[in-house]
Amino acid sequence: MRQQSKSVIRISQKFSGRNKSNFAPQNYYGREGKGMKKKKKSISYGKWGQIFILPFFIIYFIFSLIPLADTVRYSFYEYYRSGIKEVGPNFVGMANYISLLKSDMLAYGKNTLILWLIGFIPQIVIALVLASWFTDARLKIHHKQFFKVVIYLPNLIMASAFALLFFTLFSTSGPVNSILMSLGWINSPIDFMGSVFGTRSLIGLMNFLMWFGNTTIMLMAAIMGISVEVFEACEIDGCNSLQRFFYITLPMIRPILAYTLITSIIGGLQMFDVPQILTNGQGNPDRTSMTLIMFLNNHLKSKNYGMAGALSVYLFIISAILCFIVYKMTNDNDPDGSKAAAKKAAREERRRRR
Repeated sequence: MRQQSKSVIRISQKFSGRNKSNFAPQNYYGREGKGMKKKKKSISYGKWGQIFILPFFIIYFIFSLIPLADTVRYSFYEYYRSGIKEVGPNFVGMANYISLLKSDMLAYGKNTLILWLIGFIPQIVIALVLASWFTDARLKIHHKQFFKVVIYLPNLIMASAFALLFFTLFSTSGPVNSILMSLGWINSPIDFMGSVFGTRSLIGLMNFLMWFGNTTIMLMAAIMGISVEVFEACEIDGCNSLQRFFYITLPMIRPILAYTLITSIIGGLQMFDVPQILTNGQGNPDRTSMTLIMFLNNHLKSKNYGMAGALSVYLFIISAILCFIVYKMTNDNDPDGSKAAAKKAAREERRRRR
């Protein structure tokens, strides 16, 4: 019996000690795993994406960051040309910035602000009205695509061509004066560009006509992104058109309004081509239509790179501050006041612990 039990134990140990791979299912290739399909190498799309966007960063670094750094560097130097004599570059510190503050820069900044407001206020008002009309299903406006094209067409015309057209139309011998005199409404030609009001109004009108179409299309897209159920609930609650516009539409398109306002501010600070061509670069009458970029262009014409660099830095700082203020005003991250209440409770708790 003992011998039989020992033999049984030996046989069990023999089978248990065998390699388990001998009992694994084998295919016609002979060994385990050789007949299985090899895994395909996965493509790293992240790597290829980085390679494809690399040219953008290279071009941005060469043509944007390096010139920006050079502009800031030259703003601290006296570097200009007087006749055939070139002065500098000599390090003068903050002298260029102080000289600009003592110059007419602030007056030109005021002109730029006025010209921007004259064009932007009617632009945003009319764009909001048109966008609300075209997206209101109750009005059932036909041929919307045609009206979109017509509204956007002025944006395709170059600003220089637009300025030359208005210069020809509103000159003392232009068609506008001829029509008004033939109708008997005036006895002598009106010098539209000889008065402050006339020149600023023409510049504002041109800026309005060139950009209100683009603003209208963007606001239409924003309003169409609002769920129809929201407007249906508004109607069920008995809201009229004005309540619907001010309490539903405007709050829900706030991000697009912020984007429109920020881009318009940057464009207003860069206003150059229309007043430059309309006033022949003089900013007449009495430099009341001289903008900051026209002032910068005069420094570049005189090869005063130090002053031009300092003015560019001022414009950059002003743009950044205004855009930050607009962003904070138009983007409310705490619409229901829960975050503010939580912060207030935390402050009170800290005071109690003290």
